[in-house]
Parts: sequence; C-alpha cells; structure tokens
Amino acid sequence: MVARVLSGEAEIVLGSRFLDGRTQISRLKSLVLRTAAVQSKLATGMELSDAHNGLRVFSAVAASKIHLTQNRMAHASELIHQIAKMKTRWVEHPVEIVYTDYSKAKGQSLLNGVNILAELLFR
Repeated sequence: MVARVLSGEAEIVLGSRFLDGRTQISRLKSLVLRTAAVQSKLATGMELSDAHNGLRVFSAVAASKIHLTQNRMAHASELIHQIAKMKTRWVEHPVEIVYTDYSKAKGQSLLNGVNILAELLFR
C-alpha cells in the first residue's frame, strides 16, 4: 500500500477486504459492510468496496488536508466524505483481515456496526 503512494500512483490507498477472497467474514457482517459501501457511494460518489476498512495509507499532502472531528468508528464515514471532497487520486488495495477469537473479543461488535449504519442512513 505504501509503495502505491510512494510511486505516485495515488495520494490515498484504502484497504479492502472484498477485492479478493482471503478475508473470511460472516454473511451478516459482510452485508452490513457492503450496505455501508453502497450508502457511502450514494453520499460521496466514491465507488468503494469496503468503506470502513481501517487500513489506509496517505501521502503527506493528503494527510495534511484531513481534519477529523468524529470519535469512535464514526470517523470512518467522515474520512470518506473528506476524501471525496478533496478530489484527489485514490485507489483500493486488497488486504486480508484475520479475525481471531482475541480480535473479535476486543474489536467492534456487529451491533455497533449496525448502529453506525443506522446513523449513516438516518442522519
């Protein structure tokens, strides 16, 4: 991902769990994440396969233009809105997320994901 920024291909590289089949994810979580991607496209025009992936790389110039105000996971949607407004070069990059019992226990619950999705749809 870093190489794609350093080469000048893009100013921002966004990870995606859905560009290849490596990430094993439940159907329900996949549905929530794909619905968030559709909502994000409707709101921003950005054609993303995974709008809430936390793996991201920014050039220094792009990073200096981002000013997040939302806390918790709501920042993910705010970030995509800011990237869309920047009109900069961005690409998605396939990443594999391995969900272990440990990461599932400390990570975001599916219910929180549904709450974020509801907030996006009804704000």
